[in-house]
Amino acid sequence: MRRRSPARWLAPLALVACAFAIYAVVDHEILNRDDRTTQTTSSTRTSRNRAVRTTTTRRQGVKRTTYTVRPGDSLSSIAAKQGVDVAALAAANPKVDPAALHPGQKLKLPR
Repeated sequence: MRRRSPARWLAPLALVACAFAIYAVVDHEILNRDDRTTQTTSSTRTSRNRAVRTTTTRRQGVKRTTYTVRPGDSLSSIAAKQGVDVAALAAANPKVDPAALHPGQKLKLPR
């Protein structure tokens, strides 16, 4: 009887390991997205009484005139986040198709 090569089981194992590594990197990037809109410092205690501190930055007093579209954004969600009317946001961006927003796209915010 012919002995099977170890590559028969190592190749699928390597494929699963690569898929897991890619998932871990992508998931980490999504969870640690730097919003740069709020500043909070919180300290929480874990089960071993170690303090964990989280800090993000806030830009106070700076009025933004543009908004960069993020994945999952719609015109109405952007208007709600920025505190502007949807019609005013659409009027400020006449060349933008509200149904075809893509991440990274810059939108003008009405004043």
